[in-house]
Amino acid sequence: MKTYFITGTDTGVGKTRVACYLLNEAQQQGQKTIAFKPVASGCQIDSETNKPVSEDALALLSAMTESLTYEEVNQIALLPAIAPHIALSHTHQEICAADLIDGYDHLQKYTADVCIIEGAGGWRMPLNEQETWVNFVKGVGCQVVLVVGLRLGCINHALLTAEAIQADGCEIAGWVGNQIDAQMECVEENIEALKTRIHAPYWGFIPFEVVSVKS
Repeated sequence: MKTYFITGTDTGVGKTRVACYLLNEAQQQGQKTIAFKPVASGCQIDSETNKPVSEDALALLSAMTESLTYEEVNQIALLPAIAPHIALSHTHQEICAADLIDGYDHLQKYTADVCIIEGAGGWRMPLNEQETWVNFVKGVGCQVVLVVGLRLGCINHALLTAEAIQADGCEIAGWVGNQIDAQMECVEENIEALKTRIHAPYWGFIPFEVVSVKS
């Protein structure tokens, strides 16, 4: 099973959008797909189950081909729309990379061709006082897909994130430009600037007017 970890230059840059796009692309190629959203914050209480659910995780469930339970897709669902490690610290709990890796390992029972894992926040978001997403990605042994939120300042954010991923000993499979500012000027020029400076394949551009990539 080919596994990719989706990270972004910031929170709110379209990681779920790109994750669903990749799931749909794989499905169109006849591949079986699953997805994993280990940690989600800003969740809402589901009226039927009375449990917190993430809109991002629900979007992934809708886009994948295989049938997983919500709990298999989203291991930790938090109500506050703040950094997950801070939300958990309020209840004297913490996220452990090993537990998240166990959640991923559980998915190996599915005979999927592609697994898309969506992170929370950006690349260096802490899981706890000692660990970040780096520990999870290295434990899983997967490649990274970088989502660049195209807006003013994106070149600096993208280059710093790409450098950090590679400095941490992880491989960028590719990067995607996702326009999140409808009024951004010189979009094509920004993409060209990034193409020459990010040492990883360019996977494409998603324009602002694409509202949904779910099937």
